[in-house]
Amino acid sequence: MNKSRAVKSAAASSRATYQDVLDAPPHKVAEIVEGKLYIQPRPAPLYALAGSGLGSLIGRPFHFGDGGPGGWWILREPEIHLGEDIVVPNYTGWRRERMPVFPSGAYFTWAPDWACEVLSPLTRKLDLGGKRAVYAREGVSYLWLVDPDARSLEAFKLHGTEWVLIDTLFDDAPVSLPPFEAISFNLSDLWPPPAVHEELPSKPTNEAGPESIETSQ
Repeated sequence: MNKSRAVKSAAASSRATYQDVLDAPPHKVAEIVEGKLYIQPRPAPLYALAGSGLGSLIGRPFHFGDGGPGGWWILREPEIHLGEDIVVPNYTGWRRERMPVFPSGAYFTWAPDWACEVLSPLTRKLDLGGKRAVYAREGVSYLWLVDPDARSLEAFKLHGTEWVLIDTLFDDAPVSLPPFEAISFNLSDLWPPPAVHEELPSKPTNEAGPESIETSQ
């Protein structure tokens, strides 16, 4: 084997695999984007609150059809295999007309129709970079980015291979955005009241950030 082939072989063999995800600590989230393994903690309380709130507001009318049209599978933190990439969005949705039979395997292999990432200091770079590119490549129609620190929500629609901003909302704005414009809710439902948030004791996070394993030579 010549030197060029040896370098290419070494680079390929160093790319993260599904076994790396399986070997990750069970209390952490493991993802593979562009051949790199990212291991990060579960969301801290402020970000977990935003995600849980959004899941409840979207899930009732669209997953269960309670006060809304139904017709969706809405899931929290599913593991999705898209080519060589493995992502775990905070929330995702599949239209049931596209996926009428719910999969029984260990993970999903179909790109969702909607994905939502809750941005945090630990996940922001990956969410805005590699994962957003994966969603565009795989044809995810809608992407929402919830930022509890900025108290904001950005909604995007995919046009071709580019994300086009639909709207940016802040604080307590009413939310009625595609693909869930059939309902309306208040954005402030995703945040703790300012006084409650400020009264909580300030503690440093116990993580330095998501672990990333460089897999290219």
